[in-house]
Amino acid sequence: MKAVLIVAAAALVNCLNVSAAQPDLRPGFRNEFLKQLDEVEKKSLSLARAIPEEKFSWRPQDGVRSFGEVFSHMAGANYMFSNFIGGKLPDGVNPHVEKASPQKADITERLRKSFAHARRVVMNMQDSDLDKEVKMFGNMVSERQVLFVMANHAHEHLGQVIAYARMNGITPPWSEKAEQ
Repeated sequence: MKAVLIVAAAALVNCLNVSAAQPDLRPGFRNEFLKQLDEVEKKSLSLARAIPEEKFSWRPQDGVRSFGEVFSHMAGANYMFSNFIGGKLPDGVNPHVEKASPQKADITERLRKSFAHARRVVMNMQDSDLDKEVKMFGNMVSERQVLFVMANHAHEHLGQVIAYARMNGITPPWSEKAEQ
């Protein structure tokens, strides 16, 4: 009997370890959105860390956002879109910070915190809220639509900084191995 309990316990631990290593495959829009948010966050932050400090002020031409301004814009947008769906702006956070500190560490931390804030707001939503209408940019849209726009916006600007990086001879960290 003792041997059966030991084998059963070992099997349970093994199942827990396997399930912890597997991606969360539960269906549902919020869960799918959070997977997108995790992906764009991971790539944005890894690229921001790969860019040398002196390049954070680089821009392809006058009148276009620099690396640092794009990352700061992304952070501000994460707060703004979260606000549309009921997320309160954390104390001391100004979402309009594109021209704030140009320091890489400040910008990267601001971006990280904005993704964490967006994730908390979405995780606190209910699935039934997704159809609730809210006002965004003067139009009534569903909270689901706000999340679509948020994801699209983040991926759009990730693409922008990928192009900037490539123009500067910087390979995005997640694609380095594929190019070798």
